Amino acid sequence: MKSQPQYIHPLEPIAAIATAIGESAIAIVRTSGEGCFERCDRVFRKAGDSNFTLASAPSHTAHYGFIVNEKGETIDEVMAIVYRSPKSFTTEDSVEINCHGGVVVTQAVLRALLDAGFRLAEPGEFTRRAFLAGRIDLLQAEAIGELIHAKTDAAYRAAISHLKGDLSKQLMLMRDNLLNACALLELELDFGEEDVEFQNRSQLKDSLIALQTVLEDLLASFQTGKRIAEGVSVAIVGRPNAGKSTLLNALLGKDRAIVSSIAGTTRDFIQESFTYEGALFQLIDTAGLRKTKDFVEQEGIRRSYEKIEEADLILYLYDASQPIPAEELEEAKQLRLKNPNVPFLHVPNKCDRPEAMHHILKNEDSAVCPISALNGEGIAALKAEMKRLTLDSQKRHEGSLLLTNLRHYEAVRNALQSVVNAHYLTDHNLETELIASDLRDALHHIGTITGKVATDEILNTIFAKFCIGK
Repeated sequence: MKSQPQYIHPLEPIAAIATAIGESAIAIVRTSGEGCFERCDRVFRKAGDSNFTLASAPSHTAHYGFIVNEKGETIDEVMAIVYRSPKSFTTEDSVEINCHGGVVVTQAVLRALLDAGFRLAEPGEFTRRAFLAGRIDLLQAEAIGELIHAKTDAAYRAAISHLKGDLSKQLMLMRDNLLNACALLELELDFGEEDVEFQNRSQLKDSLIALQTVLEDLLASFQTGKRIAEGVSVAIVGRPNAGKSTLLNALLGKDRAIVSSIAGTTRDFIQESFTYEGALFQLIDTAGLRKTKDFVEQEGIRRSYEKIEEADLILYLYDASQPIPAEELEEAKQLRLKNPNVPFLHVPNKCDRPEAMHHILKNEDSAVCPISALNGEGIAALKAEMKRLTLDSQKRHEGSLLLTNLRHYEAVRNALQSVVNAHYLTDHNLETELIASDLRDALHHIGTITGKVATDEILNTIFAKFCIGK
């Protein structure tokens, strides 16, 4: 395992468009690295001052002027903002050019900078440089990406918490405690022949129990954290013509799926999202479950079962305007048994019809929410029930730290296993070397979250998800 990559300052100058490509009032082209000011001076002309240079300008100052090309022709009217090392996002010398928005003009400004000697930045390279310089840790770097992609207020708040370093501080405290225990145990190993105990075993057990509790709480927060960050995956399941596509449209508030009286209209799953009271729901309208000889429909049903297994919530929709066949009842029961840890909501449809009151199932093991997908009756109650079943635990974690990232979850899970092993060994007075080994493993796993332990492979995977200008 490689250690954290060594930051070497200064790095070659890079440039990239930092704002979304498209038409807007303002766009930002950012630069950073050694020789940044001198290269920008090749293309920047301050209005009314032919002797001005960005290289001589104070840090955190803005200057009005023009970007010109190699022929001296004006490309755009801009504001150039100077940031001197180490007081910049990357800790390097940096200039941000605020130009007019628009695909052509921003590309022209970027091209002028590349012609002046800048290299086009790689995805996430600005943030990667900030991490390598020690300005932020790896968890905070990932939080920047989460902040940009946040689709709800809850996801935004979780990302801000991580960016502020709330989770990092908790992890660093754990790491310091583990490091101290490891040091004392290693010292015992150095004086093994003298049978000296530097790390009190009773205190170590208490410390490991406390650490285990914190790690378990973090793991328990992941289900809520993941749903907040990525949305609640909801599979709409049922027989053909139960009204699944109509329900999808009703929840979305628009006509997204084709609705037809012909059975088997939906051959593949349709995925769309909506927000309700700050919660994001990812709806999956699945193909109607039935036996069929149609190859295309068979494939759609197979994919539907895959989506059901991945879902955070299953809505089993059935037509309550007529008696429910025994085969369908058994199908619903088997789906419930195959997914015991997934909330299961029975949704009798067409309940606006008088005969429906005789066919609504009463279930002790799952909630029931009657609706009429066609006229919207019961949809508001259904949305509230969907949130209650999947995000009710959110209230337990309000004000506490949340894991929202699968990489972090895996690292915490591995760290917890190592701590549990160390606790067992300590409790049974087993070899000091084995205890120290497990604590070193726990240290390693926690270190991978903040970047105290990081390989190039991990860094490349993380920062490849960023946009070029970030």
